[in-house]
Amino acid sequence: MSNIVNAKWLKENLNNEKLVIVDCRFSLMDKEYGKRSYESSHIKGALRVDIETELSDKVSTHGGRHPLPTIDKLKDVFEKIGISNDSIVVAYDEGDLAGPSRLWWILKYLGHKEVYILDGGINDFEEIGGELTCEVKKVKKGNFKINLQENMKVDMEYVKDRINNKKVALVDCRENARYKGEVEPVDKKAGHIPSALNYFWMDILDKNNDLLNIKSKESLKNHFKDLNNYEEVIIYCGSGITASPVSLALNEIEIPYKFYTGSFSDWISYDENQVATI
Repeated sequence: MSNIVNAKWLKENLNNEKLVIVDCRFSLMDKEYGKRSYESSHIKGALRVDIETELSDKVSTHGGRHPLPTIDKLKDVFEKIGISNDSIVVAYDEGDLAGPSRLWWILKYLGHKEVYILDGGINDFEEIGGELTCEVKKVKKGNFKINLQENMKVDMEYVKDRINNKKVALVDCRENARYKGEVEPVDKKAGHIPSALNYFWMDILDKNNDLLNIKSKESLKNHFKDLNNYEEVIIYCGSGITASPVSLALNEIEIPYKFYTGSFSDWISYDENQVATI
């Protein structure tokens, strides 16, 4: 089993007592979007995790716009929605994968084994007749013992030591215009970390009308083939959210990587750090 399940699998396994379904819908530009969406309707049995307040910490001088919370806070967040070490976790949104991939990566970082993304999200699930509801499931608190995988993430100094290293691929996952420094809608500086390559995170998706699905493994292998020429791959985005789908894609095709979780917004919080434009 890969890191991805489809709507048919989820529909057939809704009654599995070990299953924990997590609604991760959110919008970077509308912080109430996820809450409104969940209250309007969600997959039967799903519980909601807030990307901004529960899977991100408060912003400070450094750490970026979506710093990782403390391990204790994350443990509490996941136990409150019933996650234990033997839980089968399935996370979803509308299909762009940003929110659920953030949850997927964090749970992997904490050492959880069975965590999956719903390909196509709630839209695919509804398309095949899956049940949606407004009811909130009552949940028994989980017991989640952390087995931290510290080697999965890196900090600013680690990245800084590898700039212009021809053996290291530093991958910027933002859209090309932001990478080039032509536009910057959020951060105080525009551009990218020097020597970074650009692989836009939404290029891992296929769009069919209003449905979004992750590309096939063969397509992903072709898309990321040049990364096999490097001894190390480090990914980042603006604040650690939208590089998460790329982390999922790289995991699917077995390209090892590390995640600069503070990302560009952390990088530019250090005045001495250079920024490149094209």
